[in-house]
Amino acid sequence: MCQVGEDYGDPVPEGPPPPRPGRELRCVKCKDGLPVVVIRAGDAFCRDCFRAFYVHKFRAVLGKNRLIFPGEKVLLAWSGGPSSSSMVWQVLEGLSRDSAKRLRFVPGVVYVDEGAACGQSWENRAKTLAEVKLILRSFGFPWHIVALEEVFTLPPSVLRCSAQEPVGTEGTYKVAVDSFLQQQHTVGSSPSPTQQEEQLSQPCTQDPQDPAGPPPAAHIEALSRLFDSVKTLTAKEELLQTLRGHLLLHVARTHGYSKVMTGDSCTRLAIKLMTSLALGRGAFLAWDTGFSDERHGDVVVVRPMREHTLKEVAFYNRLFAVPSIFTPAIDTKAPEKASIHRLMEGFLLRLQAQFPSTVSTVYRTSEKLVKAPRDGCAAGPRCLLCMCSLDVDTADSATAFGAQTQDFSQTQPPTPLAEAGAAPMPCCSAEVGRAQKCCQSTLLCRSHLWILCHLTSWLRPSSAAKGPRRISRSIWLRTVTRRCTPLGAEPGATPKQEGKDGQAACDCINKNIFN
Repeated sequence: MCQVGEDYGDPVPEGPPPPRPGRELRCVKCKDGLPVVVIRAGDAFCRDCFRAFYVHKFRAVLGKNRLIFPGEKVLLAWSGGPSSSSMVWQVLEGLSRDSAKRLRFVPGVVYVDEGAACGQSWENRAKTLAEVKLILRSFGFPWHIVALEEVFTLPPSVLRCSAQEPVGTEGTYKVAVDSFLQQQHTVGSSPSPTQQEEQLSQPCTQDPQDPAGPPPAAHIEALSRLFDSVKTLTAKEELLQTLRGHLLLHVARTHGYSKVMTGDSCTRLAIKLMTSLALGRGAFLAWDTGFSDERHGDVVVVRPMREHTLKEVAFYNRLFAVPSIFTPAIDTKAPEKASIHRLMEGFLLRLQAQFPSTVSTVYRTSEKLVKAPRDGCAAGPRCLLCMCSLDVDTADSATAFGAQTQDFSQTQPPTPLAEAGAAPMPCCSAEVGRAQKCCQSTLLCRSHLWILCHLTSWLRPSSAAKGPRRISRSIWLRTVTRRCTPLGAEPGATPKQEGKDGQAACDCINKNIFN
């Protein structure tokens, strides 16, 4: 209970501050070193153990999937950000002589200049490119710089799936490894430094000593008009991602790369999964978030950083001085509700701050998604933007979209009455319907089929060329009852009965099409 006058007593002297918990903790791996990084609650690592933990994650993802063969050319998509910079750094250290299990593929780096999409001037873009080239030279790999404006010069083959199938079975991987080891044993135990330099000094897209000038003014203006015509930030981000993917695919095919590595982290893939669900791309989540993406056929996109969170990437880059560069993105300084991408990012990061297993739970869900079997590029229609198979079953579909698609594809071109030279005749009659075969579908009612087959002949020639237009109910009803004989009407039926049948057809059309 409260005592009288206790509020007027002298303040209780404070004791010494409690010791920092980091001083009492020890590394969970070696049990000896002082921790410098706390990844999760209770998971504190010292500097050396955290480095081994981080490198093992990267190597384990590559070794578990076995998609990159020895001696294969791999293109590293570097944007200058933390994840892609850490990915290039892991490859650089994996190719060094001091590495325990050296990586055996031949890397190259590509950088896509997206300054035009963000509204930057050429002077600011030139300064950024100068810093980018300094970092690219420090890597020692063949590097390629492409501007986003080059999408206007891409060949049509970018929008087509290659007929070449990706090779990635376990048997072929073992055969490739054995042949590579035998070749290395024949030539020597390890290549000399001169041979390594010759292997990495391959021709680049641009001469480092002679930087290329700005893209053509027409392309810059066309790209600006393209992004200005897109009204929402969500659509702009999707458009930028599509154009970037086309450029990476073109560079890989032009210079002989069969794999493309991207720096998508675990956090970024979790955000992408939720965003794709909101955008209606649930059927393609296995390709958009999985380790490998074989939709292009000859070039496979792999994501070796998918086990690393953004927190781990940030700690590693800070502790080991991984070079990176900041370039303003299209959503820089945008509010949280400006796009679906930003909204999902803020939602997941807030949940992650309160519940540390949020990102890993979403990510593990994406791992359970199974890809549909690949039947070849000619198995069905594909989207020209993302090259994914269209999930529309036009052969046997009970949806309204499938029914209307099949029916309108079978409709004959409109013929004006003046050119026909004869009175209109129902196309489903014995004389015409059997020859045209335009009303043989059973997906629609017979009245609906008959009305659609005569829809264009009732319009004037000037409007028929533009396709069917909206017609008021009264005009449609008068046209049906006055000029047409309903399908299925008995020979010699009274006008009253024909009018009833026509009105029933009118109600069917108004209900299914004009509402």
